[in-house]
Amino acid sequence: MRVISFVGWSGAGKTTLLTRLIPMLMQRSLRVSAVKHAHHAFELDQPGKDSFRYRAAGAVEVVISAGERWALMHELRGEPEPALPALLGHMAAVDLVLVEGFKRSPYRKIEVHRAALGKPLLHPGDPTFVAMAADPVLAAPIPVAALDDVGHVAELVLQYAEPWPS
Repeated sequence: MRVISFVGWSGAGKTTLLTRLIPMLMQRSLRVSAVKHAHHAFELDQPGKDSFRYRAAGAVEVVISAGERWALMHELRGEPEPALPALLGHMAAVDLVLVEGFKRSPYRKIEVHRAALGKPLLHPGDPTFVAMAADPVLAAPIPVAALDDVGHVAELVLQYAEPWPS
């Protein structure tokens, strides 16, 4: 399994890029999974549903299973948020895991930068950044692809994704 993270400011286009990138990588016969880091509380479940009621009652983990998919929800119950390696350890083995976020993780990263946001670059001074997808393309000490050139970004992913565990 190989891993690479995509990090950037909110609104830079990370999710859009990854949703375009996943099918392109799958066309190359790669099994691809994704991890999304959220900076706020979120709900996958709906109040009133059995699984929600189990969590509300205090269950640490709830598994939901059906003919099309299954999901595992784990409540931290005051414990610290797990680091990316711990989360990866819960995942089924695939060829490639694309991570959105976790900018402080030790894994290689591709910065997603949109100049129109007026935010500073994240990669200077951080050796874990190996490439950038930017709009517009700009000069940088790391390889840069146009944000909308998904084929070029795919090549960067294949070149720089690192084996896990590394």
